[in-house]
Parts: sequence; structure tokens; C-alpha cells
Amino acid sequence: MDELEAMFTGAGWNVIKVLWGSDWDALFARDRTGALLRAFVHTVDGQFQTFSANDGRYNHERFFGQNAELAALAAHLSDEDIDRLRRGGHDVKKLHAAYAKALAHKNQPTVILANTMKGFGMGTAGQGRMTTHQQKKLDLDDLKAFRDCFRLPLSDEDVEQVKFFKPSESAPEMRYLHKRRKALGGYLPRRRARASQTLTPPALDTWAQFALDTHGKEMSTTMAFVRMLGNLLKDAQLGKRIVPVVADEARTFGMANLFRQVGIYPPLGQLYEPEDMGSMLYYGEDTRGQILEEGISEAGAISSSIAAATSYSVHDLPMLPFYIYYSMFGFQRIGDLIFAAADQCSRGFLIGATAGRTTLSGEGLQHQDGTSHLTASTIPNCRAYDPAFAYEVAAIVDEGMQDMMVRQNDVFYYVTVGNENYAQPSAPNGALDASTREGILRGIHNVYEGTQVQLLGSGAILNEAIAARGMLKEDWNIDAAVWSVTSYTDLHRDGAACERLARNGDDDVATPFVTRALNASQGPLIAASDYVRAVPELIRAYVPRRYITLGTDGFGRSDTRQALRAFFEVDRVAIVLAALKSLADEGLIERAVFKAALDKYGCAKKPSDVPWTR
Repeated sequence: MDELEAMFTGAGWNVIKVLWGSDWDALFARDRTGALLRAFVHTVDGQFQTFSANDGRYNHERFFGQNAELAALAAHLSDEDIDRLRRGGHDVKKLHAAYAKALAHKNQPTVILANTMKGFGMGTAGQGRMTTHQQKKLDLDDLKAFRDCFRLPLSDEDVEQVKFFKPSESAPEMRYLHKRRKALGGYLPRRRARASQTLTPPALDTWAQFALDTHGKEMSTTMAFVRMLGNLLKDAQLGKRIVPVVADEARTFGMANLFRQVGIYPPLGQLYEPEDMGSMLYYGEDTRGQILEEGISEAGAISSSIAAATSYSVHDLPMLPFYIYYSMFGFQRIGDLIFAAADQCSRGFLIGATAGRTTLSGEGLQHQDGTSHLTASTIPNCRAYDPAFAYEVAAIVDEGMQDMMVRQNDVFYYVTVGNENYAQPSAPNGALDASTREGILRGIHNVYEGTQVQLLGSGAILNEAIAARGMLKEDWNIDAAVWSVTSYTDLHRDGAACERLARNGDDDVATPFVTRALNASQGPLIAASDYVRAVPELIRAYVPRRYITLGTDGFGRSDTRQALRAFFEVDRVAIVLAALKSLADEGLIERAVFKAALDKYGCAKKPSDVPWTR
């Protein structure tokens, strides 16, 4: 208790402790030497549990019998009196007084630390017992003991019949309860499923035209997203409802320009002179700021994001948070809080920046994310995307805003973006046609046509698949198609839903989207991902032909992007070799071609030389 008090006090909180019930007050008043306080201080938690598990006689002998001073204090008490001595957390008068004091306290948050007894009121069946949590029911004697402990007006016959007790409607308790429920708005807790106001996002081409028609400009998907966010913040209707949240390294994500545009929010204003004050884009703080800069606290940042993401329900005020962070520091570090966000029906975006296991070179295991999409796939209302191109990011953000703000569905979006600069292709014809948009949002769309083998890439590795396509054509005269898989999770869920409908006798079950997309193609399918192989494996049941997956299983390590991708065997050479090996296994090319490729690329390895060994 003292350690908890010190932690909260050190963090600037007001601490109220409720340790011992009113029954102890008379004993404290008679204790002139501090004997009782010393006994409490020197009794460890485990011993207090033993005292809780035993009756008044035991406590009379073992606690008050420790020395003459304690014995004298309790001389006038019977064993039954001692048995009724309560901890503070079980005394409603003390708790009421603590809450009243907390409400009256100003300018600090307050925490009430209440001392309680494990299994209080369960008697020999569970009070203070190690087995309390395994106790499934109380026998008759234990029920009677429970009644006596809480002084319930029930007869032995009532207890035997396990009757409920309810005071009359005119009883002061019932009048109080009705009054409080009326003040709180009704008899059941209320959660708004829909906000009364629907926010309409701006048209896609007003904030993301640069991503739809790029003219081949080089940029990372992280930079593209931040530019989109800056444009959305300028929208007259939606802009003020957007909540950018960042825990660390805002400059790494290219967000410095937003400091001047919308400012950083501190509740007390700018209290210091920033080190970068002389620069144009310094850390400017203002009580009217919009960015929540949470100071290297992912738990604090996601909590702020949840507050904004549930504002539609709690306050009937729809907000749209964008929490941007190193992707490794999301599901891996604060996964429980992300699941809590899902459980609370949060609506907003999680942006996993510098995503993937091979994109953030030189940082080693700490920053290299190979699993977040696997974890995201386990959360039912999380729509997870791993786009490679700026126009894909735009389509996903646009759909997310429609999904959450207009249709008001209880979903949130996880989007991974990378810090690698490369030429961004334009959307087909510089705009999103219906087919391309559907493919992006449902999880897969074709980027390059090809007849002999199908290469599936996503996120950072899509460009490796595109390069592999060129190598297959130039070196081996193999015609390969390339597909961008934006969401293995959505493809998997769609396939599982189709299976379920079929099991329940639906004769008009649609074929899974990924199956339909790939059915018209030919040749084996090679899927390469910057995540562990379990991610592309999510769709194996719905892929129509031979399916080979490449992923970044193993531990992270520091090296260049090119070396890391070669190490994990997800680079262009590995994709080419996987394609040629599959074609040879299918009898579509001579096996000698695959052998020649091994020699050409210098890739012959020992069987034991695998990435997941140290």
C-alpha cells in the first residue's frame, strides 16, 4: 500500500487511503503507545491473508496476543467482536467519506487505495483462502454465514430456498437508488451505437489527388500518408474533428510541418523554450493545438486515441483519431490496450509507420516488425491493410472514413506504411476505377498481367515482386503477373465466411474473393511478405493452385534493406527462385532451368543455413 501511495504521489496524484473500517476507530483512539500501528506495519501481506481466513478466536490469540499492549487493547472484545472487525474497503461509511473527500479536492487527480479482504463474506468457503477463485457455490452453512456477515433480513428458510432480498419501494435505500438512476439517465448503462451527427468526409480527389496521379514522383508511403493527413486537417467540416496522436519521433514520420499547421496540444500551454526554437518547424505548443504528443508513452498515446475513438458513444461527438507510431511498438508492445480499444468499439486509424521487418535498416530487433499483421488478424473488428502504393493508402483512408464516420460501423483500421522512398505509380488512368478500388479494399488487385506464374507481394516487398517479374522475363523468358495483396486478413475472413455459409446449407454461396481473382490466371502462385509466413498462409485454403509463401520468420538484425531481404529470402532473387522451382515442380519448365538459376545468382546454400537460426 505504501509503495502504491508513493508511486501515485510521485506522479502528482492526491492519494486517499481507506485501510481500516469504523470498527477499528475505538481501538486506535485507545492506543496511546502506537502498538496497533506497529503491529500493522510489521505484519506482511501473506500473514494478513491468514488472519482473514481464520475466525475471531484465532485472531484474538495470534494478532492481539503478540504482546501485552495489544492484548490490553482487545481485552474487552469477544471473539465475535474481533471476527466482525472490517478492512476499510468493506466499510461503506469510510468509502463514502473517501469519495466525498475526493470530489471536494481540486487541481489534482485523486486515487482511493482501499484495503480489502480476499473472498470477504464467504466464510470458511473462501474468505482469505487460496482456493477462493475456484469456489463455484456455497453450501447452506456458508450461505447462512454470508447472511450474518452482511446482516441480511433473511430467515433460515429464506436462505435454504436461496431467496433474493429486495427492500420495499418506500425504503430509503430504494428511494435513493431510484433518484440516482434518474439523475444518471435511466436504469441501464447507456452506450450510443450511433452518433446523432454524421460527418461527411471530403471527396477523395480534394485531399489525395497527388497520390492518384503521381507522375512517377518518389516518396515513401509514410510521407504520402502525412501529406494526406495535412490536407484532411484543412477540411472545414472534418478537420477540427481529426485527432493526430504520436508517442515519439514525430519528425521521423515527417510530421514537423503539422506543428505549424495545427500545433501540439498541452493543457497548460507552452511552459518551456523548445531546443529547436530557432527553426521554422519547432515544437510549438498551444492550448488550441490539435496534435497529442504523448512523450514516449505508447500506453498513454493509445489511451488518448481510445478516448477520441469512443467519443461518438460517450459524448455523442464523433472524432477521428490517427495514432501514428513505429509499427513494432503497437500490437507487440501495447496489444492488450489495442484489444481494449476493439472491445470498446473504437473508431479510428492506427498507422503502423516504418512497418515491416526489413524496411528500417540498422535498428535491429527493436524496431523490426514481422508480426503485427498476424496479431491484427485475430481482432474481429480490426481491418488490417499493408499497402505498397500511395494511391492504395488513399483508397483505404477514404474507405475507412466512410466506414466509420458515415456508415458508423464499429470497426477500426490498421494501416502499415513504410519509410522507403521509391517511384510511386499513379492509379490506373490517374483515378480509382471501381474494379481497382474494390480490389484494394477487399485485399488483392492485379498490378501487371502475366501468363506463366503469379507473384503476390504486399507493402515493402511488392517492389521486390515487380523486380522479380523483370528478372524472370529478361533472364528466363518467363511471363509473370504481379498482384498487390493489401489485406491477407480481409481475404481470409471473406473465405472463412463463404465456408461457413456453405456449411449452413446456403446454395448461393459466393466464391471467396481471392479465389475468384486468381481463378482466371495460370501457373503457380508465389507470395512474398515482409511479415512472417503465417500472414500469407492465412489464404492458403482459398488459393486455387500450388501456393508458395515467403516471409521473414526469425529474429530481426541490423543491416541494409537489400541485405536483410536477401537474408530472410524475400528479395527479388528469392522470389525468382521460388517461381522457377514451382514451375519445374509442375513440369512447366525443365528442372535444369532452376539449377542454372541457382548457379547464376550464387544462391546454393547448405540445408542448415536458414534465417531463423542464430
